[in-house]
Amino acid sequence: MSRFAKGQSGNPAGRPRLRRPHVSAFDIIFDKTLTVTQGGAMRELSVDEALQLQTYQAALRGSRMAIRKVLKMIHRRELALAKKTPPRSNPVKVKHHYGSDNANEALRILGIASNDPDFPSRMKVHGWATQAALSRPGRRKLSGKDVDDIKFFTFDSETLRWPRGRIG
Repeated sequence: MSRFAKGQSGNPAGRPRLRRPHVSAFDIIFDKTLTVTQGGAMRELSVDEALQLQTYQAALRGSRMAIRKVLKMIHRRELALAKKTPPRSNPVKVKHHYGSDNANEALRILGIASNDPDFPSRMKVHGWATQAALSRPGRRKLSGKDVDDIKFFTFDSETLRWPRGRIG
């Protein structure tokens, strides 16, 4: 015969309830207050605040571990503040206007092109910009019409240096 009857619990009353609330030793320690002299004045601090103050002072003395801990505290505080007050965003309204006038205005602002004095409604490209485009390697050959158009729409086209082997 065994010590316990078959099908019957060995602990019929179950696990006893806790007699005191579940409080860790750290909770008990952190609830205590300390009297600290700071700058000649007595001050009451919690243990947690005193430890943070000590860590801060150690960081100022150059302790790398303390510096790391203070930086983590600062980071956590910034995250908490960011959650509490999210940054105000001022939405920027962007309007897109697509048209030939925008491209012409950009060329004018950048100094790449200007209005033709003879025909104010037509723009001409400045010689330096055309020269930069002609000097780029790997371009296709230019036909006679291409050369004529480039000369027509460029200020001081007679100063251009044409790339060898690309005019055909």
